[in-house]
Amino acid sequence: MATDKLAFIRAELDELAANHLLITIRTVDSPADAWMIVDGRRVLNFCTNNYLGLANHPRLKQAAQEAVARWGVGPAAVRTIAGTTTLHLELERRLAAFKGVEDALFVQSGFNANQAVIPPLVGKEDVIFSDRLNHASIIDGCRLSGAKIVVYEHCDPEDAEAKIREHLPHHRRGLLVTDGVFSMDGDIAPLDRLYAIAERYGVLTMVDDAHGEGVLGRGGRGIVDHFGLHGRFDVEIGTLSKAFGVVGGVIAGKKLIIDFIRQKARPFLFSSATTPADTAACLAAVELLEASAELVERLWENARYLRRALQQLGFDTGRSQTPILPIMLGDAGLAQRFSRRLFEEGVFAMAIGYPTVPRGQARIRVMNTAAHTRADLDFGIEVFAKVGRELGVIA
Repeated sequence: MATDKLAFIRAELDELAANHLLITIRTVDSPADAWMIVDGRRVLNFCTNNYLGLANHPRLKQAAQEAVARWGVGPAAVRTIAGTTTLHLELERRLAAFKGVEDALFVQSGFNANQAVIPPLVGKEDVIFSDRLNHASIIDGCRLSGAKIVVYEHCDPEDAEAKIREHLPHHRRGLLVTDGVFSMDGDIAPLDRLYAIAERYGVLTMVDDAHGEGVLGRGGRGIVDHFGLHGRFDVEIGTLSKAFGVVGGVIAGKKLIIDFIRQKARPFLFSSATTPADTAACLAAVELLEASAELVERLWENARYLRRALQQLGFDTGRSQTPILPIMLGDAGLAQRFSRRLFEEGVFAMAIGYPTVPRGQARIRVMNTAAHTRADLDFGIEVFAKVGRELGVIA
């Protein structure tokens, strides 16, 4: 008798549901903005990474439309064969200037950027020193490299140095890699101290600034600017899908390294180029940030207001130092109930549980933006207070 070869899938899905870890995917029927239509309801958006409100900005939409009219809808080739346009080169030039680096390479996504960079820099004879809470794209890039992966405790330079002293002598070379802003907790890596340690031991340095670009630094120039490390950090990874409001990843740093990545990075070599519309919209976003810091300042003003109000209500916002506000609840079932009640009351903020965060650290991740008005924030605060009291989270 034939066995049920898919039984393991059913069993695992049943286990996820029993542990309140089954992901429910909601459907959006409007642009990403302060308010959205989700599953047929108009709700306040505390869920997307649209930090500066650029995802529905008229200037970005106009740039995308003009690019389609001139270049068509798709490149129909990888960058190294027939997919590199003058749009790509101009965006790379502007990104490098914006970030204060020698060169930049634009790729399909931030996830791809991490997979593109790590395997060319280190291999089976090498060692990677990785923060315990690094993003999944960093973890996957490290695994693809074949290098030994040594995890140091979260944002702990002393532990990183101890691990480097222990393991580096047994390998050809080392790479220290960290997120800049950690996406689930909103805390900031101590990049200056990590750089000093890496430099002391001759270790390559790499930071994923996905949640720092457009948020930290002068006018949103990122975590390297925030710490004044221009020209010293070897590689900066960024994404154009969060603060910049579009899609795509950027690999930035020393020209020698970027030239090397152009020759070696598999996502760059074997996947089609980004579309003209996306590339032009990204370029428009960079131009907006170059022209004014107003949106970045508004984002931080909103973040301070919202954090203070939620903390005064009694919510635990963890160790956040940025506009990412985790409402720490612990239990995954409670987090899912909390998210559902928020949605019923008109606020869209998803529950985050294992494996995105460690077991026992489930939360609601609140993402305010520069697009929110004070009235929007007050509405959200009122709903959080109502649901928090109803579920016994706050008094």
